[in-house]
Amino acid sequence: MTRMLFQEDPYLREAPARVIAHTAEGGIVLDSTVFYPKGGGQPGDSGMLEWDGKRLAIATAVKGEGAQIVLVPSEPLALPPVGCHLVQSLDWDRRHKHMRVHTALHLLSVAVPFGVTGGAISATHGRLDFDMPNAPDDRDALEQALNEYVEFDARVSDGWITEAELDAAPELIKTMAVKPPRGAGDIRLVRIGEDTDWIDLQPCGGTHVARTGEIGALRLGKIEKKGRMNRRIYVHLDG
Repeated sequence: MTRMLFQEDPYLREAPARVIAHTAEGGIVLDSTVFYPKGGGQPGDSGMLEWDGKRLAIATAVKGEGAQIVLVPSEPLALPPVGCHLVQSLDWDRRHKHMRVHTALHLLSVAVPFGVTGGAISATHGRLDFDMPNAPDDRDALEQALNEYVEFDARVSDGWITEAELDAAPELIKTMAVKPPRGAGDIRLVRIGEDTDWIDLQPCGGTHVARTGEIGALRLGKIEKKGRMNRRIYVHLDG
């Protein structure tokens, strides 16, 4: 398995690692990684591997077999050999923007209290699809609510819950299309706010900023109709 350093510290930009496998498709598996693999609407991280005076650009990271994370090279160049020790580094600016957008979407799911049917994240904006019949009545009020959550500068933290505890609190699951993974042990919970006074609490495996103030100003984008009971709402980083 690959140790997920990005969950232990999402601000870790660089770390040593050892190559433990190559995939048939030309991917690289490390014993531990700072690269977040594509999932939950969040893109896989990009960056660089360096070893023995050589460098290899990484285009993205994806989930592999079992608990492995596979790094996908940008070009079909020679791979660091199995057993090799190397240094991995992120495209930090891109990752940090993903963290800001991902946290903003958690706030959007609070400001729009309907079930979430889908979502996507980029370095400039994100969107959620909601199981709701009509668009929000007041765009300005929704944008103001989002920015008030940002200005509150609430703490963002994580913890773990057992499958049985999650079964006893089904209201924590906001996503209708994608359920938290089962059978892999405890499930990660992301909390915005304090333990007894939280703004949002839901299962999530992504990367987030440490405080909502780090997101920066938000701008509400398009609101689209995607079916009789589905509305897609976009949120943009405003700088």
